[in-house]
Amino acid sequence: MKLDSVPPNSSASDSETPNSDLQPQVQLQKLKETSEICAALTPDQAEVSVSANPDICQEEKQLKPKHWAIFASTFVTIFLAEVGDKTQVAILLMTAESRNPWIVFAGAGSALIATSLLGVLLGRWLATRIDPKTLERAAGVILLAISAILLWEVLS
Repeated sequence: MKLDSVPPNSSASDSETPNSDLQPQVQLQKLKETSEICAALTPDQAEVSVSANPDICQEEKQLKPKHWAIFASTFVTIFLAEVGDKTQVAILLMTAESRNPWIVFAGAGSALIATSLLGVLLGRWLATRIDPKTLERAAGVILLAISAILLWEVLS
């Protein structure tokens, strides 16, 4: 394909659109080539190329169920720990006194979010410095110690 030279009264940098100095047939051919390339890039083909890479697929498949399992475990643990807790009784009393349940809910929810954020940040900081197995064992020992102290108080 031979391109004609740029006319002397204009230059390629003066043109408002790229390839405007080309003949209409050349522009049409470039447009056809571009549309053929774009047509080749369909979502189906992109999906095939992603599924052809086992690392990407395995990573995506393994992360989602793991995240849901962590979320569910955290939700159930915190929910069961907080039901009937002294915090819930305090919230019940504040709501009865103020007669404004949505403000109390907003305050209590914000406080729970803030304390949870502190726990997550502290846990993240500890996880970068201490082996997770050591953290797990330490938490277990601390919870056993608390249980022993509470049992001692009940029996005394």
